[in-house]
Amino acid sequence: MDSYKMTTTTEEETMHLAQKLAILLKPGDVVTLEGDLGAGKTTFTKGIATGLGVKRNVTSPTFTIIKEYEGELPLYHMDVYRLENSDEDIGFDEYFNGEGISIVEWPQFIMDFLPEERLDIHISYVNDQSRQIQLQARGSHFEWVLDELQSN
Repeated sequence: MDSYKMTTTTEEETMHLAQKLAILLKPGDVVTLEGDLGAGKTTFTKGIATGLGVKRNVTSPTFTIIKEYEGELPLYHMDVYRLENSDEDIGFDEYFNGEGISIVEWPQFIMDFLPEERLDIHISYVNDQSRQIQLQARGSHFEWVLDELQSN
């Protein structure tokens, strides 16, 4: 399977999906998150953080670009919106090839730096409470991840 789509009706459901995903991720995995402001990108990241055993409160790294969290695996949460129209490489390879999981919000602004093998997630509004979450595998590892996610 190379894509998986579901609708969640609460923040808790969104976080639960992300927690299930977190246990399938391995060091060096890159997950991109796209969606309008307020669609649930940070909520999804909080679910991944919970699944990785992160104890700190996860907030959007809008002004810092990258926040690092310690859990069973390190979590690198990136909001690269401020890098629009910039060629600046802030050491993405070190994160993307490191020992942790990289979550990238607004990935369209750093497409040239993203690895080919990654999991792309798009979150869109259905209504005030519901979100449609589409996961797109880019590479065989993430095809396996989506197969496992759907079977659980």
